[in-house]
Amino acid sequence: MVDAHQVRSFRIRAQQLDRDRGGLGDTSVLDLGVQQTGPDGAGWALAVRGVDVATLPAEELILLWTIRGAPHLYRRADLPEVAAAVEPFSDADAGRRIFDAAKPLRAAGIDNLAALDEVAAHLRAIVTGPMVKGDASGRLATVLPEPYLRFCRACDATHVYEQPFRLAALRAGLELEIDTSPPVLRPIPGFRTAAAAGDRFDLIRGYLRLLGPANPKHVAEFLDAPVKEVRARWPEDAVEVVVDGEPRSILAADEPALGSAPAAGVRLLGPYDLFLQARDRTTLTADAGQAKQLWPVLGRPGAVLAGGDLVGTWRPRTSGRRLRVAVQPWRKLPAATRSAVAEQAERLAGYRSATLAGVDFDDD
Repeated sequence: MVDAHQVRSFRIRAQQLDRDRGGLGDTSVLDLGVQQTGPDGAGWALAVRGVDVATLPAEELILLWTIRGAPHLYRRADLPEVAAAVEPFSDADAGRRIFDAAKPLRAAGIDNLAALDEVAAHLRAIVTGPMVKGDASGRLATVLPEPYLRFCRACDATHVYEQPFRLAALRAGLELEIDTSPPVLRPIPGFRTAAAAGDRFDLIRGYLRLLGPANPKHVAEFLDAPVKEVRARWPEDAVEVVVDGEPRSILAADEPALGSAPAAGVRLLGPYDLFLQARDRTTLTADAGQAKQLWPVLGRPGAVLAGGDLVGTWRPRTSGRRLRVAVQPWRKLPAATRSAVAEQAERLAGYRSATLAGVDFDDD
């Protein structure tokens, strides 16, 4: 049996949150994808794992709408395998992933995978060069029939459903230009999809490798997929472990790492860092009040990771090129931890090309 602290330590090491230096090729989270949401998104997630993002050649990275329709960063060289890995497992899985868009398609007798192919075909014809998302969506709305469209009260206009649009973009061979808002889509030169993803990029194996031990429900929630589809593809080399009395699974090769020494070090994790994306949130914090602070409905903060535990939240406060970091500790932090948090805040300021104006601890 292992406890939650051992699980957190395993994930910290698996996700390389304990290293000070690394390159793109050996950064494990890029196998699963690094979510790009907010200013402290994918780039900062790589930086806290030791990647020198300031010197990264932009052409080595690619930004795609993939898991849950969210933008994720990958190595461009891995694109064929990534494209195969993020394909829906089945038509039923595609229906789950596109949410409310599936209902009108079903009523019209249109299969979900066929619908994604239809949207992709039109996107491929429409986006022949860099194009802002809104323009591409507007063009789609003029060529797709009613089952693909919805009326948006906020815009007082008719749009294509959001998730089919996003999930069809990669099928159409489109990437997102990095650091554009609103998003700009463009064709991927020489785009192709591998026949199979292989173990390294398999999403279920990736979740177990980086966020295990887990059960099929955790993985299904992460992917927006049906549990039965995940269970049917559960790795044969997964072995059962018990976490605080609950049976879960981990890849057999990773089981010995669960007994390693506790993880050390301090990191300021971005709001959508992979470490915080685990679907067993009580493993990260069993306190309901802390969970409410960490995962509000809107406006997520970042998390302070210290010694293998989440010890508080943080938010950036900017004024021009000056940055202050407001820290809400969940307990009194030792002087060494506070000093390490300040060092990480300085690192964040450098990442943002800003000057650190100070770190404010709410327990002062």
